[in-house]
Amino acid sequence: MSQMERSIEVTSRLNYLLAFPQGFEANKHGAPSHDGWPLIIFLHGAGERGADLEQVKKHGIAKRLEEGLQLDAIVASPQCPADSWWTIELSALNGLLDHLLATYTIDTNRIYLTGLSMGGFGTWTWALARQNTFAALAPICGGMAMPTPFVTQLASTPIWAFHGAKDPVVPLSSQSELVAALQASDGNIRFTVYPEAEHDSWTVTYEDPRFYQWLFAQSR
Repeated sequence: MSQMERSIEVTSRLNYLLAFPQGFEANKHGAPSHDGWPLIIFLHGAGERGADLEQVKKHGIAKRLEEGLQLDAIVASPQCPADSWWTIELSALNGLLDHLLATYTIDTNRIYLTGLSMGGFGTWTWALARQNTFAALAPICGGMAMPTPFVTQLASTPIWAFHGAKDPVVPLSSQSELVAALQASDGNIRFTVYPEAEHDSWTVTYEDPRFYQWLFAQSR
């Protein structure tokens, strides 16, 4: 009988923006008096890939934070390498999350994942690969490359998906089919379709205070 054994070491590297809530430095341990800070991970779209973190601030939560939005949470906004996709950077994303958990006092029951376009695909895919981690998901104009039935594994996770009805880049069906599958499985799913929106369904979403109220209300 022949046998071969080989050890393979993979090194993943991601640049990322990190924003802290007001009062973070005021506490000796960088944590409030409760079990830790909520964590939001924001995944940008394809146009912001590369090695310049300023690009990450062009859209989404990273842009809103740059404009002065204050959130009672730690917010991590990683940057996908050029010519790559979030759906194939799951090892790097796992490494980032593990690093954040080891470095900061984070409430592991309140880790939230959201992303737009390519980041919306990343949100669905990473959540499926790392189940029982995220307290809520908010994919915007995203989808999933895997067969639709797989999404039912997320039926117990609170999800609020968003899409533009006239999106010419990522068809509405990319998410509506996932939503339908979750609805058929009694999933905890909300779906907002903006009737006149094209691909940019993220600006109105991330500017809506109700989005953050819903997000922070979720806990594992």
